Amino acid sequence: MAGQVLRRFPYGAINPDIESERKAPSFDVEKLVNLWDGGAEHTRTRRSVEHVIHSDAVFSQENKYFLTQTEQYESAVKRAVHLQQKMKELGWTDDGPEMQFAIGALGRNVAFQIHSEVFIPTITELGTDAQIAKWVPLAKNYQIIGAYAQTELGHGTYLRGLETTASFDNSSQDFILNTPKLTSIKWWPGDLGRSSNHAVVLAQLYTQGTCHGMHAFVVQIRSLVDHSALPGIKIGDIGPKMAFNHIDNGYLMLQNVHVPRENMLSRYSEVTSDGSYLKRGSDTINYITMVFTRVWILSRHMVAALSKACVIAIRYSVVRRQSKLKPGEMEAKILDYQTQQQKLLPQLATTFAFHFMASTLEAFCNQVKVQIKTKGKDSLLSELHALTAGMKALISDTCSAGVEVCRRACGGHGYSMLSGLPTLYTQLVASCTYEGENTVMQLQTARFLIKWLTRVDCGQPLPQSVSYLAEPITLHCSAKEKSDFLKPFIYTEIYKHRAHRLIKDAGIKLQSLLQSGVEQYVAWNSTSVQLARTGIAHCHYIVVKNFVETVEGLKFEPEIQQVIKMLCDLYALTGILADAGDFLYDGYMTGKQLSMVTASQLDLLALVRKDAVSIADAFDYPDEQLNSAIGHYDGHAYQRLFEWAQKASIDAKANLAYEKYLKTRFQLAQSKL
Repeated sequence: MAGQVLRRFPYGAINPDIESERKAPSFDVEKLVNLWDGGAEHTRTRRSVEHVIHSDAVFSQENKYFLTQTEQYESAVKRAVHLQQKMKELGWTDDGPEMQFAIGALGRNVAFQIHSEVFIPTITELGTDAQIAKWVPLAKNYQIIGAYAQTELGHGTYLRGLETTASFDNSSQDFILNTPKLTSIKWWPGDLGRSSNHAVVLAQLYTQGTCHGMHAFVVQIRSLVDHSALPGIKIGDIGPKMAFNHIDNGYLMLQNVHVPRENMLSRYSEVTSDGSYLKRGSDTINYITMVFTRVWILSRHMVAALSKACVIAIRYSVVRRQSKLKPGEMEAKILDYQTQQQKLLPQLATTFAFHFMASTLEAFCNQVKVQIKTKGKDSLLSELHALTAGMKALISDTCSAGVEVCRRACGGHGYSMLSGLPTLYTQLVASCTYEGENTVMQLQTARFLIKWLTRVDCGQPLPQSVSYLAEPITLHCSAKEKSDFLKPFIYTEIYKHRAHRLIKDAGIKLQSLLQSGVEQYVAWNSTSVQLARTGIAHCHYIVVKNFVETVEGLKFEPEIQQVIKMLCDLYALTGILADAGDFLYDGYMTGKQLSMVTASQLDLLALVRKDAVSIADAFDYPDEQLNSAIGHYDGHAYQRLFEWAQKASIDAKANLAYEKYLKTRFQLAQSKL
């Protein structure tokens, strides 16, 4: 691949089965790499960073599948400290692109991510200039390590239900923090179990007997001398998890812990020395870190995991041969089977759809940050919250399911940790619950949708993302023949109709219940299944619309536009088939039209199949980053599986089970055989 970093091929020539796939792509692969990266300059920077990372033995993850939990944690800490040293040597900045490229090159398998990506940004966003100057330089130099302690044993997504309290004591000028119940123990914060000596603790603020809601406090939790827990604090690791065993998720109990008044993050609210509470801005400001965190989770974790799974599964599917398509010929590549194409190629299209959506959300997020910082306004924050909540639910659910599809598509070898796929799945599926459980996220989006639906007739301008609610609902799909479903305005209108109808139907039911005298909370709960579906339908429409707009923006790159248009079509039509009932429900589409969609989608599978390996190559993952025995660029899956398996034998300790339980039984059989 032109311009790509040098690849090593320890088994000699590239497997001819995968080499033949790369001979005549219909597009310039390097241009697609640049599009994915956001420009050629970003590609050059990323590759330079990856070369630094993968050339350094300290960053090697060669044996990661054979490490214990403690070894994984210690290795992650070692990489984090070494990365910070490298950054200083090379002049990389914390807010520069090199840092994120480095974390990506390490597969996020590095310690202190919550410290860097949540603890520090929370102080930066919610702290005063003096507070930022006090804590952020120490945090960036790892002189203090911080956790973000929000989730409790009994409460997660419902932030107003958090039970941790921070009561201001006028006499001592301190806040006194407590976790008064078992359910109020802080539970799950990353970097807390073993590493952190500070935490941003989210607690209900009380002054003069009044609760002012959730606020953030910087709390020292361990000694800087010997790392022991400070008085009134009980802290530890929560134990083994499904994945992320290199991260020390922990628990935190607080009993009458005194925190100085200046430790409440006070850019938007503060408590004066006499206990008066002053607020600047709306209550939603205190939720800003969580909203921004969702955006980077989408772009830097969820989409990356699905794209890696696609690379592994597609490469494996052109070197794995099984059964015969035509009698008398050699066994076929499994990607030549339509069923395998149906599994994998829509996942490839989905990756691009979500990648472009995440980029749009990042731009919107930056716009909101500027608005808040420069103008002190948060008028766009509620729309950003609604979008990120719904997108987090849609993308995490879809990507998790997609990685599992890729894993199963690799048969038995996909079940092996050495394939890299189980790790991607177990890490990704966690995102369905952290930073907001997905059903709750769908309902938060729905609340925003219903709010603006009720204002359509008032003539009030609607936020851009929901402006379509003011448009009339179209009654029938205008497609007449199969080729019509390859016209973006046709399928965009299909998704818009579905979202508009579901939102309107849910609104009608909700309003009907309220008018019949049902209390608000009962009406909402009785409509919640429909409401959750509105959140997903709305976000699905926004993703398709955004994908189409991205395609339209590539008019000066006709080759790249053609391949992206093909993926956009495939994503949209696959979604229609997956949710066919929604589109048939009110007669908007007919069974005949759905058959046309099926035919067009199958045609697209055959077209994408020709370029599948080259499209996957355009993600430009070095083999070290995929860390997959079956997904290497050279296609030598079987040789690498066997070689890597030997590491288990080399690293294995003596077989104590044999000595303790089996040896004498086996020896007794010796005389009988």
